[in-house]
Amino acid sequence: MAKGPRPGHGPLTGVRVVELAGIGPGPFAAMLLADLGADVVRVDRPGGAGLGIDPAYDLTNRNKRSVLLDLKSDEGPARVLDLVERADILVEGYRPGVAERLGVGPDTCLTRNPKLVYGRMTGWGQNGPLADRAGHDIAYLALTGTLSMIGKPDEPPTVPANLVGDYAGGSLYLVVGVLAALQHARAHGEGQVVDAAIVDGAAHLATMIHGMLAAGSWQDRRGANLLDGGCPFYGTYATSDGGHMAVGPLEGRFYAEFIGLLGLADAFPDRWDLARWDELRAAVTERFLTRTRAEWTEVFDGTDACVAPVLSLTEAPHHPHLAARSTFVEHSGLTQPAPAPRFSGTPVSVRCGPARPGADTAAVAADWDVPALRPDSTDTP
Repeated sequence: MAKGPRPGHGPLTGVRVVELAGIGPGPFAAMLLADLGADVVRVDRPGGAGLGIDPAYDLTNRNKRSVLLDLKSDEGPARVLDLVERADILVEGYRPGVAERLGVGPDTCLTRNPKLVYGRMTGWGQNGPLADRAGHDIAYLALTGTLSMIGKPDEPPTVPANLVGDYAGGSLYLVVGVLAALQHARAHGEGQVVDAAIVDGAAHLATMIHGMLAAGSWQDRRGANLLDGGCPFYGTYATSDGGHMAVGPLEGRFYAEFIGLLGLADAFPDRWDLARWDELRAAVTERFLTRTRAEWTEVFDGTDACVAPVLSLTEAPHHPHLAARSTFVEHSGLTQPAPAPRFSGTPVSVRCGPARPGADTAAVAADWDVPALRPDSTDTP
């Protein structure tokens, strides 16, 4: 018989994380750890982290607590080290050398807590000719070749928001790294530094593509391949009302259902006749323009044709499948993606809204037994 949920909020309940406030992939990685149940204490700086987002809407700070410390003050680094002594993981996203100059670099922290997992999130990595250079998601994707694959062949590469670099190639790799290192630390009693670079992660994401390139089944140019829009039955098509449908019936039986429902089965019986791909794409384009997105959604509903409407960010939470799974939840008046993945024995949830800078200082001081953090402490900077 399956056991019921254990007390707590997720499989990382009991894990303590110190997050040195930053922007982008570092906070998202710490949010994922918090979503999974870790007690994440974000060390916010006076004046904010730099993007000017109202803290009440910064969902990457949900499920966390915040203390306010000035790391450039005399006492700031000492208070961070007090937290580090009691932590399992630290996450920082400074340029190489900055944490060291602030007095909270890995050598100092690991001396204080030899079992600490010290996670470093950067774009270029801790070493290499570009390590000290500024950068953002788009530049990291550009140099790894990943950006060159995205978009139409006759147009500049398409910017995939900051999802592929910052979050997929950065945050998720940092989380995998610190959890693997945490497993090692608990088994062997020794911490270590995890160097998560977005260039490394973004390159790693394309491992399958590099294999296909080596095998000669992928061309090193946009819009010429099976999965990059070059294939007429793997892409998006406009509808009569300005909407779009996503099409992806790669397998034979799914394609047969797709082309039949589209009304083109007799015209294009051989989908692998590459000489007719442009003709097939034109015919599919013309067909989708004859109906609205809602009408095509109804045509393909309940089938295995692998066709779906392209929904907007505000439409997505209302889709029946996502609503049934509670893929999006509402908390503190904000609709947001629910924590993922899901666990049968240690369920995860949105436990609290975005942490307000410094709002939890007294509670953290008590829970982590760091009395010098207390607002009324004479040692608090």
